[in-house]
Amino acid sequence: MATAIAADGAKPEPLLAYGARIIGDDARTRIVIDFDQAPSFSIHYIANPERIVVDLPATAFGFDTKQLEARGLFKDIRYGAMGEDSARIVLTAIKPVKLAIAKVQQDEDGKGHRLVLDAEMTSKEAFAALVKAQTWNGADDQQVTSAIPAAEAAKPGDFVIAVDAGHGGIDTGAIGVDTKTEEKQVTLAFAKALADRLNREPGIKAFLTRDNDEFLSLSERVQIARQNHAGLFISLHADTLKQKDIRGATVYTISDKASDKLAADLAERENLSDQIAGKETVAEPPEVADILLDLTRRETQAFSISLAESVLNSFKDQIGTINNPHRHAGFQVLRAPDVPSILVELGFLSNVEDEKLLLDEAWRGKMADLMTDAVKRYRSSVVANGG
Repeated sequence: MATAIAADGAKPEPLLAYGARIIGDDARTRIVIDFDQAPSFSIHYIANPERIVVDLPATAFGFDTKQLEARGLFKDIRYGAMGEDSARIVLTAIKPVKLAIAKVQQDEDGKGHRLVLDAEMTSKEAFAALVKAQTWNGADDQQVTSAIPAAEAAKPGDFVIAVDAGHGGIDTGAIGVDTKTEEKQVTLAFAKALADRLNREPGIKAFLTRDNDEFLSLSERVQIARQNHAGLFISLHADTLKQKDIRGATVYTISDKASDKLAADLAERENLSDQIAGKETVAEPPEVADILLDLTRRETQAFSISLAESVLNSFKDQIGTINNPHRHAGFQVLRAPDVPSILVELGFLSNVEDEKLLLDEAWRGKMADLMTDAVKRYRSSVVANGG
């Protein structure tokens, strides 16, 4: 049995992973995770880079992160929710690997179960054969059919805005330098505050791409916005930098060529979100040579830049920003050809002062007010120009 069934017919309770340990070296590494009951699981292999993906039912990970720090054959270990009913562990290897053992066994006292994973190094050819031999339709193959509903259904003529809380589930994002708060928590708290504030404005209806701690792929976020006929897409983040003295907000728009190295590095990291969650890298389909599509993209980009400038005008003398606060790079999450989109770095969790602000409810409220003012001005200018 993978999950405890609720007596009243409600959703089953998630498994509890209450302990973990990892031992070994760069030839063989063992991972053991303790569960309150026997978990069902499946194993998949992904190349570029080499990863082992362990899919589980809904699971609450209750052990200290230090218990499962990467070592031995693995350079990175992530775990977390993939949705309401599933969780995932992603083991990123330093060299080609395979699982010699993957089994569930009962604890000696009979009160719990443990998942035992024994990984050993293998050849590139053998790893490639493992990848080729499996049949696996990942979450990227599923079609998003509806977004999380807005508090109030949009009416004809309403200005619809998708508010996107960056990261989520297995993808924690950055970690606060002082409080160790995860970026996914910061972005969700602010997304809720912003959507609530926007929804107090007549004729504006905002909805969240995610309203809880779940993972959404970058393409799913874009698709949710488009399927719900969003007129704007605002993605929220709070990254970290090696230079801990840099602080302040930044607003990004899409561009094939990055405005600077900081923007390029940030886009590269954000675009790895799917990889962190154990998604296969799928080559983008070749662009259709369609002059109408190209014109749509150009117009959308112009609207995105207008929105970015409106937001930064609102921040002026009210919210600290970095130097040259309007930057651009190739963010995958901003690639909707027909939805004006911006990515707002609210501040940097690598800076102690920014971290304090990001966790302050009053500051979030002020920021939400200013961004709402910016959206209203943007909407007025679009309407005035016949948009």
